[in-house]
Amino acid sequence: MAGTTMGGKKAAQTNKERHGSNFYEKIGRVGGQKSTTGGFAKDPELAKIAGRKGGKASHRKISI
Repeated sequence: MAGTTMGGKKAAQTNKERHGSNFYEKIGRVGGQKSTTGGFAKDPELAKIAGRKGGKASHRKISI
């Protein structure tokens, strides 16, 4: 039943039985802690540069 709602519920139940009732909490916490990319939040200057490039590209005139 892979790919169906019932199959998903069965898989979730199996995961909880094998790894504990807080399985999804644990994997969510690990994912949040592992994120090392700061993106634009860490470097506003980089966001400024990227925005300028995007604006410039989207406002180009088509030359014939």
